[in-house]
Amino acid sequence: MKILGGPASQLLASRTAKALGTEPVLCEFNRFPDGELYLRITDETKDENVTIIQSTPTDSDFVSLLQLINACNEARELNVVIPYMGYARQDKRFKNGEPISARAIACCINADRIFTINIHAKNVLGYFPCPAKNLDAAKLLGEYIASFGMENPILVAPDSGAKELVKNVSSGQGFDYDHLHKTRLSGDTVIINTKNVDVTGRHVVLVDDMISTGGTMAESIRILRDQGAVDVYLACVHPVLVRNAALRLFNAGVKDIIATDTLEKAESILSVAPLIADALKNI
Repeated sequence: MKILGGPASQLLASRTAKALGTEPVLCEFNRFPDGELYLRITDETKDENVTIIQSTPTDSDFVSLLQLINACNEARELNVVIPYMGYARQDKRFKNGEPISARAIACCINADRIFTINIHAKNVLGYFPCPAKNLDAAKLLGEYIASFGMENPILVAPDSGAKELVKNVSSGQGFDYDHLHKTRLSGDTVIINTKNVDVTGRHVVLVDDMISTGGTMAESIRILRDQGAVDVYLACVHPVLVRNAALRLFNAGVKDIIATDTLEKAESILSVAPLIADALKNI
């Protein structure tokens, strides 16, 4: 199998190729003087089994993915791995006149099969014009957190929407887990605390699928520290971390940020390459 890494996922593609015992195919990426994207695959893909690995955090990354797919149109079999899919949060029409942007993007991506990793809304998988499977990095996060050797840690979701992810991260490791819960006392008074477990004197790991601006997480860190947590870590699959998000989080008192390389950032200390490699081996 030949592994092609797009411009947003070159390191992850290289790690996945290594896990499969092969080398990534070299690709050239450039721009024309007018700003249009240019790419070239320097190896032959005709009649080959090919896997493209490319996250799409920006519009340009999406265009690069489409170009890579088109360049491999003579491959015998084509798999596309989208570790982080942009626009996945726009999975429904919230107001009249809006597009379902996730559908608009997904319907343009065609291959023999598609893999995503902890996609924000699983219903987006149904928008692809080919079979699509979502891979779960929760086990990898749980194993990495366990390697820290923290005494009696507790995993906490910032809201009820991340409860399932926190449960999956803790599964097999025996961690306690909980989520933050809002209690409205009056029209302008709200108390936020952990739903079931006291965090006093404990190491806490806040877990979510992605961290974007860091606003919700920064507030959650302050709340947990005020409630007596010893240290508060953050763990996420997708470190979007736009603008000054990392600064906001450390200013709020986070001990460290644990993230995967679905997006290749300084905080991406855990690789999902083994997860992708296993999925490709099992095709």
